[in-house]
Amino acid sequence: MAKKSGLKIDRKYTTPGNPYNNITWEKRSSKITNPDGSVVFEMNDVEIPSTWSQVATDIMVSKYFRKAGVPQLDADGNELKDENGETVLGPETSSRQVFDRLAETWRHWGETTGYFASSDDAQAFEDELKYMLATQMAAPNSPQWFNTGLNYKYDLTGPAQGFWYVDPKTGKLTEGEDSYSRPQPHACFIQSIDDDLVNEGGIMDLWVKEARLFKFGSGTGTNFSNLRGEGEQLSGGGVSSGVMSFLKIGDRAAGAIKSGGTTRRAAKMVILDLDHPDIEDFIEWKAIEEDKARALIAAGYPADFNGEAYATVSGQNSNNSVRVPADFVKAVEEDGEWDLIARTDGSVIRSVKARDLWNKIADAAWKCADPGVQYDTTINEWHTSPEGGRIRASNPCSEYLFLDNTACNLASLNLVKFYNDETQVFDIASYKHALRIWTIVLEISVEMAQFPSKEIAQGSYDYRTLGLGYANLGSLLMRKGIAYDSDLGRAIAGALTAMLTGEAYKASAEMAGIV
Repeated sequence: MAKKSGLKIDRKYTTPGNPYNNITWEKRSSKITNPDGSVVFEMNDVEIPSTWSQVATDIMVSKYFRKAGVPQLDADGNELKDENGETVLGPETSSRQVFDRLAETWRHWGETTGYFASSDDAQAFEDELKYMLATQMAAPNSPQWFNTGLNYKYDLTGPAQGFWYVDPKTGKLTEGEDSYSRPQPHACFIQSIDDDLVNEGGIMDLWVKEARLFKFGSGTGTNFSNLRGEGEQLSGGGVSSGVMSFLKIGDRAAGAIKSGGTTRRAAKMVILDLDHPDIEDFIEWKAIEEDKARALIAAGYPADFNGEAYATVSGQNSNNSVRVPADFVKAVEEDGEWDLIARTDGSVIRSVKARDLWNKIADAAWKCADPGVQYDTTINEWHTSPEGGRIRASNPCSEYLFLDNTACNLASLNLVKFYNDETQVFDIASYKHALRIWTIVLEISVEMAQFPSKEIAQGSYDYRTLGLGYANLGSLLMRKGIAYDSDLGRAIAGALTAMLTGEAYKASAEMAGIV
């Protein structure tokens, strides 16, 4: 079958020229303070669309504005020069700069890799995205805001930091030449770990790969069940210190990346199978640490989560979850025994009452909200690519469940922006148009990305996992006076989700016929 010439992009929100024509801008200030009133961040005279809330302004300015290395402009839009004729550098000062660097970079990578039928279609794609960003119709995940376009728009570069990508022209794994030529736009990572201390793919190597991701604003999850339990034999004749000793190291490493940094604080998911020998210690870990924090607070240390009490205890930098197979649920129902299995030889180390273990999970979750539960058997029954291996883990928020060593980049559409409060009509044609545009954005983002390891670069390039979703479903239902817990509410959610899925698959097939 012959390849098509490229994607045609219709305009729905813009006309050729200035995509911001109908948007009113205003100058605002943004200020972030600690609970004690001390200022964390402040920036004045920033340009923001007038329809944006102050909360949205603060997030955009404090987190998503690039704070250094951006050419500064005069009132006429010309670059400012110093006494030596060098361009004056500083922060982004307008949200328009952020929208431009995102949309223009997506257009650039799509155009250079053959996605569009013509330059007019590429321009329409760029303009429609600028309008949707500025009007809050849609938004990508945080790493796009942080990283995309810093090289393309501002020529920012940096040392190579161990990133990899698959060259689409050659299909070969290639080491990233610097930090920014290819951005790191993916938010959700799932990484494997081997029962090895210092080699590639092992325990200490994972902390390095996690740091690469945290630095650029992403989150990552790992199932640590490959690691030996406490007391299991080591090849050198000693015994393992157990999975918990390494989890505490990883927790401290993640905690070093604080919320005052360039992007955000670390986001990680730690997972353990219910048959791991150390599962009881893992289940109770954060609940016990909370008890310690409460004791420190009672002794006079500050109670806020950024204070000394919580900084002293471990387990505060991750979400923890347990993998629950159907066999365990059956054992709970029948009040049966549950075997804990050695990682070295598969022998039964000991057996516990399934209901006792289940009660420990419930009690710990009641005390501190962790661990969460992931129903392993059900998740793998819904697996879309089972020949690639089992799904063993998720990203920190658990909306991405897929193979180890893959990544997903995300975008959300704001449902209320497609709804007219006066006529009470939801604009389905506009919704479908936006879904197609953002599926293309996510796909182009796979093409332009680099990743923290060879395995993730290859897995993400091969499977091209995309995360398309929506926000404000609750607000949409409330505006129509429809209860969440109603057949009609569920039917609307189902219809919107079905349209989203269908349009994304349709766009995917369309792109497969072109690229």
